Amino acid sequence: MKLKVKRLCPDAILPSYSHDGDAGLDLCSAETVNLPPGERILLRTGIAIELPLGAEAQIRPRSGLALKHGITVLNSPGTIDQGYRGEIGVILINHGDTLFRIEVGSRIAQIVINPVSTVILEEISMLSETARGSGGFGSTGIEGGTK
Repeated sequence: MKLKVKRLCPDAILPSYSHDGDAGLDLCSAETVNLPPGERILLRTGIAIELPLGAEAQIRPRSGLALKHGITVLNSPGTIDQGYRGEIGVILINHGDTLFRIEVGSRIAQIVINPVSTVILEEISMLSETARGSGGFGSTGIEGGTK
């Protein structure tokens, strides 16, 4: 699968895989900012993409930033639809206790490309019965499926 990428500013870093076999490409910041505890920000990446037909992109957190600093993607996963051609932005939030500085080129998130399934809706008057039924959050218990 080919992902077309356009650099929107000269300092923008193209997404890249850190290791062979990785699912996500690293996204880098195109700006330098300070992110105080409890605050959120929309960070520019300086790139735009053209997804192939039948694909979508998901913006996901980097586990090291989450564990070490409490920094995560607020709307995880963020979805980019196939027809979007604007700059990729990443909404980060600082759940940590200290100010977090992001520099131009800092790896801030991952982008994962996935196929999209399009469904045809069929309105019905009754759903089929299952063992779970309409049991909601916590209805299957936490210990070996015991209620």
